[in-house]
Amino acid sequence: MRIVGGSRRGRKISAPRGRDLRPTSERAREALFNILQHRDLPAAPLAGATIMDLFAGTGALGLEALSRGASELYAIERDREALKHLRHNVHELDFEDEVTVIEGDATWFRKPGITEHRCDYAFLDPPYGENLVARTLRALAESDWLADQAVVIVEMGRQDEFAPPDEYAVLEDRRYGSARIVLLSWSAPKS
Repeated sequence: MRIVGGSRRGRKISAPRGRDLRPTSERAREALFNILQHRDLPAAPLAGATIMDLFAGTGALGLEALSRGASELYAIERDREALKHLRHNVHELDFEDEVTVIEGDATWFRKPGITEHRCDYAFLDPPYGENLVARTLRALAESDWLADQAVVIVEMGRQDEFAPPDEYAVLEDRRYGSARIVLLSWSAPKS
């Protein structure tokens, strides 16, 4: 697996062998980032954006975003083997200064006091078929991580049922092979 665009284009990403990790395919990542970079979205432009990658795994989505100009990445992962590969990939791609790895459960977390920034984009790629999307979106909305009008990119199984919580509006819903990618816009509650 490789980074498909930007400053680290063509560089390899390490992944555990024989594990139940399912990194987003290069084809789907290329299509997704074309949308993020060329469609008029409510979030800030990808270049210079703050990103979070929930269920980060090897970091393919977040690292692709950094390669394409994002400035900061918060990667959340709980699997120890995936964390080893994630940290290795951050080091090999020379993104140590841009990435904060958070060991934790993406379905229940709170924003640690490590940053004042809110994220412009969030990648959410949980294991397929485990009904984690809605629960994670609710946790994300309650966590104080998202900037108003942030774009949340959800990858799920092609056949997975999904209805976003009220704070989220669907911008795109596409299918790539066995994957379904839904782009959502998040609106901060009005005080």
